[in-house]
Amino acid sequence: MTGTTGRQGYSNNILKAIDAIRQGKMFLLFDAEGREAETDLTILAQAVRPEDVKRMRKDGGGLICVALDPVACEELDLPFIADVMRAAHECSSTLGGTVEKGGDLRYDSRSSFSIWVNHRDTRTGIPDNDRAITIKKLGDVVEKVLAGKKVNFGSEFRTPGHVATLRAAKGLINERLGQTELSIALAKIADVTPAMVVCEMLDDNTGRALSKEDAKAYAEKHGMIFIEGSEVIEAYNIWTTATSIPSEKEIYYNVH
Repeated sequence: MTGTTGRQGYSNNILKAIDAIRQGKMFLLFDAEGREAETDLTILAQAVRPEDVKRMRKDGGGLICVALDPVACEELDLPFIADVMRAAHECSSTLGGTVEKGGDLRYDSRSSFSIWVNHRDTRTGIPDNDRAITIKKLGDVVEKVLAGKKVNFGSEFRTPGHVATLRAAKGLINERLGQTELSIALAKIADVTPAMVVCEMLDDNTGRALSKEDAKAYAEKHGMIFIEGSEVIEAYNIWTTATSIPSEKEIYYNVH
């Protein structure tokens, strides 16, 4: 768990987002214009219920993923899927050619995808209740490993599975500005286990990403908080300054 600060200095919108996270409520998180320009339905992994998974797949429509703390990912030895595929190139020349390379992504230098998993207590892994179990258990594992407990990831999860995991960049928003890093930064500010569920919102009419204006209208209609990446960046800088905590990259290299 992360350190806490006073509430002074944060915008009212950030304070509302912090409260929503701590209460296990869903909120909307927009990255930035000129990047993906997408809004994700976002919620604390440990708070997820089957009805939350249902809402994400019906009202969101994008991929339901779990963003994970970078230090926890290092401790669990979770790889980037691109690295897995590069290693698999030794067995298949086709796989090597499919791996993303510089310039493939128009909005970022690389993706944050790690492996896809199902918890071993699930059956097929895809129903709402199965995915809720897997998501909650991912949050529990992150909490344990950050508390210094030894975790055998393979004893709890199997792959291939139906829940995509996302490995946050070591420097979080100082290194990458995706919903993966933004959501984990918010989790740290809120002092909760840094494992967050994100799901892109799509437009039923166009099939494209839901516009920022329509996402805001959805948030207002359903009484949900809408947060922009720029707000998260400002709040995270306040939090790191107030707590005198170095960047995630510095933390990792200091303890290893």
